Amino acid sequence: MEQFVDRELEIRTLGKEYAKKEASLVVVYGRRRVGKTTLLSEFMKGKSALYFLATQEAETINRAAFQEKAADFTGNDFLAEVSVDKWDTIFKAIVSAKWETKPVLIIDEFQYLGKANPAFPSVFQRIWDEILMKSSVMVILCGSLISMMVSQTLSYGSPLYGRRTAQIRLKQIPFRYYREFCPALSRKGQIERYAVTGGVPKYIESFSDCTDIFAGIEENILNRTGYLYEEPHFLLQQEVSEVGGYFSVLRAIAFGRTKLSEIASFMEAKATDLTRTLKTLIELDLVHREVPITEENPEKSKKGLYRITDYYIRFWFTMIYPNQGDIEQGNITYVMEKIKKSFVRSHAAFVYEDVCREELSARQDLPCHFSKIGRYWDKNTEIDIVALNEEEGIILFGECKYWSGQVDVDVFYQLQEKAGRVPWHKGSRRELYCIFSMSGFSARLRELAESRDDLILSE
Repeated sequence: MEQFVDRELEIRTLGKEYAKKEASLVVVYGRRRVGKTTLLSEFMKGKSALYFLATQEAETINRAAFQEKAADFTGNDFLAEVSVDKWDTIFKAIVSAKWETKPVLIIDEFQYLGKANPAFPSVFQRIWDEILMKSSVMVILCGSLISMMVSQTLSYGSPLYGRRTAQIRLKQIPFRYYREFCPALSRKGQIERYAVTGGVPKYIESFSDCTDIFAGIEENILNRTGYLYEEPHFLLQQEVSEVGGYFSVLRAIAFGRTKLSEIASFMEAKATDLTRTLKTLIELDLVHREVPITEENPEKSKKGLYRITDYYIRFWFTMIYPNQGDIEQGNITYVMEKIKKSFVRSHAAFVYEDVCREELSARQDLPCHFSKIGRYWDKNTEIDIVALNEEEGIILFGECKYWSGQVDVDVFYQLQEKAGRVPWHKGSRRELYCIFSMSGFSARLRELAESRDDLILSE
C-alpha cells in the first residue's frame, strides 16, 4: 500500500459529496500510479463501500464479477445465485438493500467497460437516471486512461455529461510534501530524489530503500526487468495509437529543442503537423507550453516554449533513452558514469528551479502576494524566477543556484543587471530580489542582504 500523503483537498471534496443526503456522482481520473486507488482506499475507511476493479476482459465477465461483489456487499444470497444479463438488476439490488449509512460504490478503471462495450456509458447513464440518482448513494467512477475517461464521462459528447456532481483530476504530489515520504533525507537528497521520481507515489515508493540517488537509478531504472525501464512506453501505449511520433517530440524537447520550429526541424516535419501531438501531450500532463510571465496575451504569444513537466519522463528521455543501446548490451557502469556527470547540469538544476518557484508561492514572509510566478526570457536575457503583483506594481526577480559552493555578491549584481532589461512597468515599479542557493551564501552576500530591504536569501 502506498503511503498516504497530501490529498487534503481531494479528501474534503469526497467528504462533502458523501455528506449530501441525495445521490452524488464523482469522477476521479489521472495518470497511472499517481495514487488514485490509495486515495479511494483512504476515503472508504469506516464506510459501507463496494470497490470494483474493472478489467480489459469482456463486458459479460466484468458484469459477473461485479454481481459477485454486489452479492457479497449486500448479503443477498439470491443475487449470488441468479443468472443476470443486465447491469440494471445488480444496481437495483444494491439500492434496495437496507443501509445504516450511505453506501459508496466505486468502479475503478471505468474506461475498460466503455472500451469493451462502447454503448456502456449510455447504459450507465440510464442506470444513473432511473435507479441511482433517486437513491441516497455515492458513486465514484475512477480511471487511469485520461483521454478515455474524459470522452466517456466528462466531455460534451458523453451520455454522462452534466450528471457528475464533482470531478477530481488527481495530479502529482508537490515537493512541499516530499519530506513526509523521505524524512531522513537532506534537502539536497530530497530534491535529487524528486528530480527522478517527481510526485508520483509509486515511483517514490520504489526508491524508498535507496539512500543514494544513483544507486536507486541503477537498481530501479537501468534494471531492464523493472517497470520503470519501460514506463514511458507503457504510459503512451495506453493513451495513443502511434507512440513513435510522441516519442520523437518528447526526445526533441528533452534535447533542448523547445520552440515549435525547433521541434519540427528536429523531426524533419511541418510545424502544423505537430499541433495535435503537442495538444495530446499537454492534456496528458506530460508537456506544457510556457511563455515569459510578463506576456499580456499568453495564448497569442510567439515566444512560447515547450517543456516536459513530468520529471521522470524528462529524466528518462534525457538520460535513459539515448543510452538504451548500451543498457541493452549490459554496459551499465558506462551508462551510470554518464548519468553522474550530467545529472545536475542536464536535469536536477532545472527541477530545482521549479522547486524554488513552488516554495516562493507558498512563502508567508513576503511583502505582498504574487498572483503570477514564472520565468522570463528574451533574445538576450534569461531569469529563473519572475513574480508579479500587478495591482501594486511590484515585481520580484529570482535566481536559483544548485551549486556545491556558496553564492557570493556577484550573483546578486548580475541579477540586478538582468532585471533592468525587463520592460514590465519600468520606471514605476517596485523591485524585489530573491536568491535561492543549495549550498548557502557567503558572508559578504549575507551582510549585503541585511543592509537592504529588497533582497531575500533562501536556502
